[in-house]
Amino acid sequence: MICVSIGRTRHKMVMMEHRSLAEKGAELVELRLDWIARAPDVSRLIKDRPTPVVVTCRRPEDKGRWNKTEDQRQALLRTAIVSEVEYVDIEDDIAGSIPRYGKTKRIISHHNFDETPDDIEEIHAAMCKKDPDIVKLVTMANSPGDSVRMLQLVANAKVPTIGFCMGEYGVISRILCGKYGSPFTYATFSRERELAPGQLSYSEMSRIYRYDEIGPETPVYGVIGDPIAHSLSPLIHNIAFKHDKLDAVYLPFRIPKDRLKETLKEFEWLNVQGYSVTIPHKAGALELADKADDASKKMGVANTLFKDEKNAWQARNTDYDAALDSIRLGLDPQGKATADPINGKQVLLLGAGGVSRAIGAGIVGAGGALTISNRSRLRGEKLAKDLGCNHSTWENRGSGRYDILINGTAVGMYPNVNDTPFAQNFMQEEMLVFDTVYNPENTLLLKQARERGCKTVSGIEMFVRQAAAQYKMFTGKEAPLEVMRNTLRKGISAVGKL
Repeated sequence: MICVSIGRTRHKMVMMEHRSLAEKGAELVELRLDWIARAPDVSRLIKDRPTPVVVTCRRPEDKGRWNKTEDQRQALLRTAIVSEVEYVDIEDDIAGSIPRYGKTKRIISHHNFDETPDDIEEIHAAMCKKDPDIVKLVTMANSPGDSVRMLQLVANAKVPTIGFCMGEYGVISRILCGKYGSPFTYATFSRERELAPGQLSYSEMSRIYRYDEIGPETPVYGVIGDPIAHSLSPLIHNIAFKHDKLDAVYLPFRIPKDRLKETLKEFEWLNVQGYSVTIPHKAGALELADKADDASKKMGVANTLFKDEKNAWQARNTDYDAALDSIRLGLDPQGKATADPINGKQVLLLGAGGVSRAIGAGIVGAGGALTISNRSRLRGEKLAKDLGCNHSTWENRGSGRYDILINGTAVGMYPNVNDTPFAQNFMQEEMLVFDTVYNPENTLLLKQARERGCKTVSGIEMFVRQAAAQYKMFTGKEAPLEVMRNTLRKGISAVGKL
């Protein structure tokens, strides 16, 4: 079950949002009394309530907004209990001051906004002795492993325990805690009004992650990277799972560059079945795989890890085929060519990162005459040497004549939508311009290319195709390509409006 927190300054707005959430399917709502500007009227808030409620009133030391006396605060909580609300949230240090009464269930809570301490088991054990119906333990995750420790505690708890971590590292625990026995998790009314670090909206929790459908046996997949909050991979994979009626969930795993090996070891407890891999882990993922295909080995990077029938990690690079297929689509939209349309073409590739390495290897393999140009000359020269192709300095990137221009950099990506890696006057009419940036779909590079009379292919095509290939590796099923493409476009549009 998802408990949706409402924090508004006026009683009227609290009640209006409560009704709205009930209409959207919410089954439990937390009323944050500390947010209300005037003296909170519990009876007004709970009269004719459309769902069961948790009444909570947080002190400033618990990141709440209560600005009156502690006696007044505790009196409010007692009033809620006497009024027989379904749940009252009581901090563990005052649990002895507010006795059990009537049918109201006691949530005994403890928050640590700085860390997930080493003694969470001891803290939990002490809370279990304070007459709880439910224990709620919430801490700040400062590493990916903190979420695993918290979920292990929830799984082993004898008393029903809501346990998850805050912050970006803790997002996975908010989504998975129910899988391990948590009575409910928490979400906010909307993403714009986050009441705790890392809190997701009710819409995200219910529509994208399908929290209430995640069970003990639900397979877990995800994308690993740093940063990762911006990734739209969870959106398109989860909507694809939903479309295909698959019991599976796909999560955003933030892992620092220097913590990949130890974190994947910690994540073994979660039994993750497959990872999409993005910056900065593509080389590290290949090194950690048990087996890899020849293409990944040749490129030195992998963007996919999945478990085979022997439970061994297989590495693949779906960027390779996705990029080539996208370019071929731009060169030959009708698919009428009898030979590879890339063969013999002069190609300029901007960038020397993992995506550029994969695309460059593909171009060379398809018979294209490749030139690499990168801001860092040393990285560009190294990639050109590795691929056995030409190199051009960044300053001279516009001096040659090319049939195909590929942007493998992040230049032009949201929010820097007014940037471009290649001036319009460098472009030649009829050249194909392919931008791997997919957010926004219509980058400044592509807009200027069309104005110049060039053919264009957006990064959406490559992104969807590489994700679809991963989906098949994860599930064994063909991906719903059009569903993923439409979902990605809607997701990009939503990001652009924030």
